[in-house]
Amino acid sequence: MSTLVIAAFYKFVDLPDYAELRAPLRAVCDANQVKGTILLAQEGINSTIAGPRAGIDAVLAYLQADPRIGPLEWKEASADTPPFARMKVRLKKEIVTLGMPEANPNFAVGNYVPPAEWNQLISDPSVTLVDTRNDYEVQVGTFKGALNPQTASFREFPAYVEANLDPQAHRKVAMFCTGGIRCEKATALLLNLGFDEVYHLEGGILKYLETVPATESLWEGECFVFDERVTVDHALQRGSYVLDQPTGMPVKADDQES
Repeated sequence: MSTLVIAAFYKFVDLPDYAELRAPLRAVCDANQVKGTILLAQEGINSTIAGPRAGIDAVLAYLQADPRIGPLEWKEASADTPPFARMKVRLKKEIVTLGMPEANPNFAVGNYVPPAEWNQLISDPSVTLVDTRNDYEVQVGTFKGALNPQTASFREFPAYVEANLDPQAHRKVAMFCTGGIRCEKATALLLNLGFDEVYHLEGGILKYLETVPATESLWEGECFVFDERVTVDHALQRGSYVLDQPTGMPVKADDQES
């Protein structure tokens, strides 16, 4: 029986005093046996933490007591062994690094598309579908017909947009990512560059896999996740990939053995 809860969440919100939040937040996590990483920046908060049920509930309650942060939406998973060795609360310039502060979802963001409406949107031939994740993630799985920017990091995404997308030629652009955070910032980027109709998958791939039946799904392959599971299948169960230690890349378990 699983004894640990993994909670992943983020929120774009103006936190001018984010540096002052670090010490008390770390103290709450330590007091409740919660480990993982929390990133704080002026633009918001981004985190994956793990701990006992009561500990996770206490940390989430503490955060949501701040009227700027609450209410939060988070995704949960379970684990039998601790996925994180320690607790880190880090101060950052951005909670997801794009390198363009003018692309701020607190000021402008694309249209959220619920998972139940996603298939209809991306089946429209006038829509350009772009995977905002890195190349190694796309190789594991992606949506049918999605463009792969072939980036090694999210910092490379603006250069891809500059070279490959045009507001006049690509009137409707839909984007997606694992949990929603990268595509929120990606839509802010495109709006800043003059694109008019910009859409993104609300809740990310994980929410889509949770919501849309496999028989109706346009997802192909597995989904890379940033914890000890490495990938998950359409049922959100541990997938068939492992992390190759020499390269740090996901590989099929059978391939690693061979």
